[in-house]
Amino acid sequence: MRIDFGSEIGVKVSCGAYTNYDASDLVGRQVVGIVNFAARKMGPELSEVLVLGVNDSHSGGTIFLTVEGPPQNGQDVF
Repeated sequence: MRIDFGSEIGVKVSCGAYTNYDASDLVGRQVVGIVNFAARKMGPELSEVLVLGVNDSHSGGTIFLTVEGPPQNGQDVF
């Protein structure tokens, strides 16, 4: 996924097995991610951000954590 974290941080890439979502379901969606970890190699790709989620025990996939309301991209989580 390419995720826009706003003008201060920019666009970052996250690699993972997002099996609960079709690509079209993710366009325009806001997710919660950690950008101050070191980038990690995920197979042939480099993942620059950790997207937070919880295990979906029914499907075995991941459900992304989201926020209530539409904050600006790149806002701090505290």
